[in-house]
Amino acid sequence: MGFRVITLFLLFSLFSQVLLGASIFHNVTSIGGKKPVIANGCNFFIGSWVADPSYPLYDYSSCPFIDPEFNCQKYGRPDKQYLKYSWKPDSCALPRFDGKDFLNKWKGKKIMFVGDSLSLNMWESLSCLIHASVPNAKTSFLRREAQSTVIFQDYGVTIQLYRTPYLVDIIRENVGRVLTLDSIVAGDAWKGMDMLVFNSWHWWTHTGKSQGWDYIRDGPNLVKNMDRLTAYNKGLSTWARWVDRNVDPSKTKVVFQGISPTHYQGKEWNQPKKSCSGQLQPLSGSTYPTGLPPSSNILNNVLKNMKTSVYLLDITLLSQLRKDAHPSSYSGDHAGNDCSHWCLPGLPDTWNQLLYAAIS
Repeated sequence: MGFRVITLFLLFSLFSQVLLGASIFHNVTSIGGKKPVIANGCNFFIGSWVADPSYPLYDYSSCPFIDPEFNCQKYGRPDKQYLKYSWKPDSCALPRFDGKDFLNKWKGKKIMFVGDSLSLNMWESLSCLIHASVPNAKTSFLRREAQSTVIFQDYGVTIQLYRTPYLVDIIRENVGRVLTLDSIVAGDAWKGMDMLVFNSWHWWTHTGKSQGWDYIRDGPNLVKNMDRLTAYNKGLSTWARWVDRNVDPSKTKVVFQGISPTHYQGKEWNQPKKSCSGQLQPLSGSTYPTGLPPSSNILNNVLKNMKTSVYLLDITLLSQLRKDAHPSSYSGDHAGNDCSHWCLPGLPDTWNQLLYAAIS
């Protein structure tokens, strides 16, 4: 009888650990063949936000890389408590970001963020975090619409941003701008990097004047519109095939920045008349009332079927809890109520801290 109880207990424990891993990673592997982040019961992405007076990790006035749209303190946000939280995983300690150590590990190498304005958010955050550790280091900073670069010259570390909201191409045809679901000509610019950090989702949902295309080309078919999750799945699958054909994982680490949530609908966290505006603190605990967005499932399924090892930086849940961390009306470059991007300093610093933990 005792042996049977012990056996059942062990089976239950194993089943629970499998469920925990599957819910986040779905066979997505770690960077560079290292042990996965989920190991020995440790998952960096399940936890809660705790008050931490040692944060933020830099001051907005000391970082030369922050765009006005993310610079909430400069543009009048009166509260500062949103800056004073750190992410605490339930089952392990998250190492504090060390910019000098990051530079030494990536000396002479090139890192590129590829995606939309959430990639911009994360690229600027990483540049600020590193700069805070080596404030006197020589840097060069080139900001352009399509491709921007920060170089920490003393270390030969290049950190670039390539703006492409859909990852697949927008091609000009006689009918106008065509979102071409099976084309990635722009991918030539991504080759030769030592680490690629991809991201795409937000622009797939845009309609009306903010929509980035006039038609969608789906194979031989030219359509005026289609289900956006279906289009995202097709476009992301094209990206996955591009990575499998063009990236040598022994030379290039590939990361996908998980789905970044918005907070326009207060009903998602049981405040129906609210948005991110005026929110002063995170949600407590480790769950979000409405669960993960459907786009997360699509992303996980695409990554699961790839040949190339891709590390999923699974920021979705921990970011869903941060309804307080958006610029809202305190943006110098975004009219209205911005509940999509994130203040800097702020949440993207934690994304980079998690990236640093993954490659350490």
